[in-house]
Amino acid sequence: MSAIFGPAGNAESFPYKSSADAPKWLKEIGLDCYEYQCGKGVHVGEATARKVGAAAAEQGISLSLHAPYFINLANPDPDALQKTIGYITGACRVAEWMGAARVVIHSGALMGRTRREALDIALGSLKEVIASCDGEGFGHLTLCPETMGKINQLGDLDEVLELCTLDERLLPCVDFGHLYARSLGADQGAEAAERMLSRMEEVLGGERASRFHSHFSHIEFTPGGGEKCHRTFADDGGYGPDWAPLAEAVARRGWSPTFICESAGTQAEDALAMKRIYQEFERGVPG
Repeated sequence: MSAIFGPAGNAESFPYKSSADAPKWLKEIGLDCYEYQCGKGVHVGEATARKVGAAAAEQGISLSLHAPYFINLANPDPDALQKTIGYITGACRVAEWMGAARVVIHSGALMGRTRREALDIALGSLKEVIASCDGEGFGHLTLCPETMGKINQLGDLDEVLELCTLDERLLPCVDFGHLYARSLGADQGAEAAERMLSRMEEVLGGERASRFHSHFSHIEFTPGGGEKCHRTFADDGGYGPDWAPLAEAVARRGWSPTFICESAGTQAEDALAMKRIYQEFERGVPG
């Protein structure tokens, strides 16, 4: 098994009008997967979702889906939790129609609480989310809590890994651009890649860690807050993180994660660049 690569949504160069044509296009240019975006709300109908799913199945493109951005597992308000459950089960319903195996969810915000207090609330919320998903018949889908890019958000690597210890079906969505931004540029390079992958293996075990979900892009950050905005590989502002050390570390371990590129408008082109660099390292690993 090898890592697979694809874009988050449709790049600016996408030549069609309908996302149902995305799998065919991605296959043609040499990519493997596609993350359907419901970040601003779950507004896709069943017919469209099934068209995307059928096209992906025909082309051999693996699907995931990003649930709404405004999910906050760390909000203790009972009404807010019910809305969160609705957002996530709604996203799972669309994923089911599409045949998408993974649903990415945001971890949440601190809302003035300590990190530990916020994480404890999120753990309780996620338990209820899992129970609701099971109750609605979505237990076979993989929920992927995401590492977040702003310092005042819940979702550093250890926090997301702790969320994933609630149930063996959970996988982390490790956004290496976010971790780079919230660490103010510290979390990149060979040492950081090895440290983060080893931490995932320590908490989740080797087999489960090897299948992790991931987002990757270059990110601009501010010293006080972390993530400011996503950039592209072509931006010449010196934005990180550097992809090559992470690609080398994953190839050397023989892991098979899903890498979704979130570059700002060039996500398909940059995903292809990521795949090519990774394959160079993969070919260099002794067989």
